[in-house]
Amino acid sequence: MTMPTNAPTAAPALTDVTASDAALRRFLHGLPGVDAVGLEARAATLGTRSIKTTAKAYAIDLAISMVDLTTLEGADTPGKVRALGAKAVRPDPTDRTAPATAAVCVYPDMVAVAKEAVAGSAVKVASVATAFPAGRAALDVKLADVRDAVAAGADEVDMVIDRGAFLAGRYMKVYDEIVAVRETCGTAARLKVIFETGELSTYDNIRRASWLGMLAGADFIKTSTGKVAVNATPANTLLMLEAVRDFRAQTGVQVGVKPAGGIRTSKDAIKFLVLVNETAGEDWLDNHWFRFGASSLLNDLLMQRQKLATGRYSGPDYVTVD
Repeated sequence: MTMPTNAPTAAPALTDVTASDAALRRFLHGLPGVDAVGLEARAATLGTRSIKTTAKAYAIDLAISMVDLTTLEGADTPGKVRALGAKAVRPDPTDRTAPATAAVCVYPDMVAVAKEAVAGSAVKVASVATAFPAGRAALDVKLADVRDAVAAGADEVDMVIDRGAFLAGRYMKVYDEIVAVRETCGTAARLKVIFETGELSTYDNIRRASWLGMLAGADFIKTSTGKVAVNATPANTLLMLEAVRDFRAQTGVQVGVKPAGGIRTSKDAIKFLVLVNETAGEDWLDNHWFRFGASSLLNDLLMQRQKLATGRYSGPDYVTVD
């Protein structure tokens, strides 16, 4: 399996579809329509799969290693970010066998603090950008946001698309912005493209947004900001997993998926891992290709991990309040 650091803009096999606004529109509206009932039924069915104890222990550790431990609040302080970084590196101070998380995700002005907190570890620093979460800003402002994050040392950039432009059918505008952000990231940072699926209204739009993001060079496609009522769901994540699977089959380029927002329990996380395995396949069961955007999920994973190891449930006092 090849593991490119960055997906190329408009993969060679699909270059023609981004040659003009009309060509891009034809391609996106030519994608197969989504059977909403079938999609939701399959997601629900996969969510009922039972996991044996040994597999559950493996799944919990895998899920921990896939967490982007996140704080995106106006009240964030350097102290809070340092504490979060320390927790990402060593989630359970009483058990050195617990894996580190994949990344810490913060605002651009906190990237330097986060980098210092995780220095010497494999934990990445991700930064939201492009006028997160609304994305309502001029392109030069969005790109300045990205440059600041990358200059401060961000390993990954989580950008939001212009949902207004997308919903108005201005697909080339959205495409061009993603390409511009991809170029601004350079080789220093991987790019996660956030669709805010709860605002896209239909599954057909989520499928179109997925392909649009991948065509423009996304390294990851991400469901949501976590700032709206509807965030990651099994159905919209399943749809995005189908998209990355089909995109790799057509282009040879592998793209990651990141559900974010609303995933709070180990049971939820394991359901998503089943979706990954059964839809995209084992190649995506790695934190290079799949992440959870979460703040509270890690604590439940740690408590369930300790219960499996000791046979007793320690309760919420076992973990830190982030």
